[in-house]
Amino acid sequence: MTDRKPCKVCNFTRQKSYGLVVPSLEELKVKGCEFLGFSPTDQVTVVLEDDGTIVADQAYFLCLPLNTKFMLLHDEERWSPVRKMDGGTAWMARESVVLEADAVDAFSAAPPWFDLAQQLKQDLASVILMSEADLQTLVDAPCPELASALGFQEKRAEDLQQTLQRVLDRREEERQSKELLQLYLKAAENEDRRQEEPNQPSQGGDGDADVPDGVEVDSASGFMPRTLMVLKGKTSPETRLSTEDLQVVVSRGVEAMEQVLGWDRTRTSTLLQACNAELTRRLQQVQAVQSIRSNTQPDGSQQSSEKSVETSAQGSN
Repeated sequence: MTDRKPCKVCNFTRQKSYGLVVPSLEELKVKGCEFLGFSPTDQVTVVLEDDGTIVADQAYFLCLPLNTKFMLLHDEERWSPVRKMDGGTAWMARESVVLEADAVDAFSAAPPWFDLAQQLKQDLASVILMSEADLQTLVDAPCPELASALGFQEKRAEDLQQTLQRVLDRREEERQSKELLQLYLKAAENEDRRQEEPNQPSQGGDGDADVPDGVEVDSASGFMPRTLMVLKGKTSPETRLSTEDLQVVVSRGVEAMEQVLGWDRTRTSTLLQACNAELTRRLQQVQAVQSIRSNTQPDGSQQSSEKSVETSAQGSN
């Protein structure tokens, strides 16, 4: 009598796994169907769980190591590898689905937002660990397709995208607040330096600070590639630009920006109005900060410092 062989068997989703001791491949099919809940009359295919190799020969079955893990497939189920998410910190459980012959290629060519949607489907809290690029990918995904991938109604998927956009906007506001604070500290540092060295002329000018050394600038438009990409973004581009970039955009005027962006007059005017409003709001914030600071400065340095902060925020026209 053939020695009995310890092994493991699982279903297509890998959510059910059982240990068996069987003497033959046929016995593996019989007991595997019983444990996995398949009908005894179902035609099943035995494959290696780790690489999908079909096991159809008794001699090959006996040559495999002890405790080899097999997968039982029935109907038109196809083997697929285990897929990772969160950089390998969690494993994605897959639902049992029947794949048509031509669906395998479509699955392998899934859009970039699909894996993120599957991650959210398993655990909505995983959104906390997503980068801004991941969040933007989900926001830009087609709403009907995203709803289908998540198993949501389309209205719920739309609400989710709006929530993710608010998260992105909040992070951008935090970044702008940090820039404003850095601007204030830089102005205060420059003022202190002027007071210590009143006779030493200042080096350089505001124009030199607009573009740091080593940063690529588009020769045709005069803007950095990232600035152009933000300007052509879909949602509130004016909130994603630095104060210096906003000042440059507003100062260029509608006609010049039409050529830079390749837009019509109406769309370009709307963008410039939004940029001007955002710039005005930030300057008001600077003035509010300066108003607080003026209460703690001696009268002799108040006027000079106020001018320094305003100049740093607006840049040269």
